Amino acid sequence: MTRARFWIAPALLGLALGGCGLRPLYSGGGDGRVAGLLTHVEVAPIEGKSGWLVANAVRDRLAAGGNGVAAYRLEIKLDDKIIGLGVNNNDVVTRERRTLRARYQLIDLSNGAIVVDATAGSDAGIDVVSSEYATVAAEQTALERLSGIVADQIVARVALYAERTTPRTK
Repeated sequence: MTRARFWIAPALLGLALGGCGLRPLYSGGGDGRVAGLLTHVEVAPIEGKSGWLVANAVRDRLAAGGNGVAAYRLEIKLDDKIIGLGVNNNDVVTRERRTLRARYQLIDLSNGAIVVDATAGSDAGIDVVSSEYATVAAEQTALERLSGIVADQIVARVALYAERTTPRTK
């Protein structure tokens, strides 16, 4: 009896979600329409170390299905900041926050139109310790993590654009 109850709720949930039109964003896998558009996006160079990290992370996520002729260009501008938050009795910073924000535009190369204009961002807390090397390493690790998070947000938004605008094939 307990097993029957266990399977009833997921079955009903599956029926309800199927009826609402919910469908996978990457349906069709590498041959799907979203993946097809993502392979035709080139990433413009971005200045600085954080730019290099974000650009490579975005390229890695876009090129998962292969390489095509560019139909879109993704332009990204970054704002990377570290601010001190915690201060002890000796006026020494003990906690930092690293913030990485991106403003990006997806440009249709056929007509120069901006089809996506959005922002992405994330932040990370960093403990400042007595070892300067450890603190610098923590700041670098935070930047690498944030670059991946921001790249995921950018690619997800571009994929959503692809889903909404690319014609369906049967």
